[in-house]
Amino acid sequence: MPHNDHASSPTSGPIAADGKFPIDLTGPGSHVLVRERGVGRLVIGPAALGKKADLHVEPHERIDWTVFDNFCTPAGSDWPRFLDYTGADTGFFEWARRRRIETMTWTAVLPGATTVDASQARIGRLIIRLGQAGEPLRIRLPARELESYFLLNLMGDLARITVEGDVPQTLMLTPGTGKTAHRSPYRLPDVGALRQVESLMLQNDPLAQPISLECLADFPNLKSLALHGAFQGLGQLAALTGLQGLALRFMPDLEGLPSLDAFPALDSIIAYNVGEAAGKRLRQQIKARAAVRAWGGHASVTQLRKPEWWEREYGRPFAAWPARLAKIANTAYDDALAGLSQARDLALAQAVFTAFTERFNTLKGIETPERDDLGTAVLLLSRTPAATALGVTEEQAQRWFDERRDY
Repeated sequence: MPHNDHASSPTSGPIAADGKFPIDLTGPGSHVLVRERGVGRLVIGPAALGKKADLHVEPHERIDWTVFDNFCTPAGSDWPRFLDYTGADTGFFEWARRRRIETMTWTAVLPGATTVDASQARIGRLIIRLGQAGEPLRIRLPARELESYFLLNLMGDLARITVEGDVPQTLMLTPGTGKTAHRSPYRLPDVGALRQVESLMLQNDPLAQPISLECLADFPNLKSLALHGAFQGLGQLAALTGLQGLALRFMPDLEGLPSLDAFPALDSIIAYNVGEAAGKRLRQQIKARAAVRAWGGHASVTQLRKPEWWEREYGRPFAAWPARLAKIANTAYDDALAGLSQARDLALAQAVFTAFTERFNTLKGIETPERDDLGTAVLLLSRTPAATALGVTEEQAQRWFDERRDY
């Protein structure tokens, strides 16, 4: 970022004040850090992130992490509390040996196969994002005695990462699944030593490609399991007889979920935003279990959802778009649905897909992620009953999309 004449020069003592501070992040006077009251998060990433990043640093650039040594919160704790970095520099692990990071989110952009020793890093929560294509990462995790509680969250292409060292108290896995549920279930790759964890959280979108739960057989020590989103094979949970805590969130399909009688040690269960019919059955089971043995922890089923709610909230790929663009996209999608319901032949159906595609040709802000989302929308439209009744195939719809788009 350009130097600001009104920036304050850092002092050698603790800096708790708000304001603008010149820092030597990648070289002498390379950046100006802007601190705002009550903001404990700092985002560092390439210029392509735009305003989403507080400090622009390209992935290949080396960072002097010690420039943050003197910054603290008004209460005197280390600042930033939450650090989000996109790039290849792994120096923050060395920096964290002497200066704790509460939550570190690293979107790894690796120039080659990378090995990291984080065994002495003091990090409370480590989140690593790996894209679907790139070089492998091998990391030795922080030693257990450094933190009273350590959570590891691995996101994206889980096959690219190998983990060594002490296992975390809690492991969260957020694999990069497909955006639609019409694909075969995603199968978790071998996670090595992480299979020994006692607390596992699996994250997915509610209407995405489901994650196969056959992987649960690889986790023999589970005492706590939290599932979020779409999964296949809930019957696999029956083998987890030592389970003490179970959480089911944003799950439209609970088909195959074993009766609570299958979990003799279960002491806590939370079901939140789940399918209506299955949720009602689960409520009855919770009540029946309470009559025999009181729940030691929380036991509840809330926010039961009908099928149309899931389609309305998650059935379209525009949820992550800026509000202005999402409104335009949803209106276009509604118009396409209406057009398909009125079409009487394949030619009219093609005209509907063409109109939907061309609507975005002159719209600013349509980059690669938005283009992919629009391709997903076309795929979903091709699968509607109205489209299939007219003989529209997924391949045809995709061809019409590719032929008419300028993005």
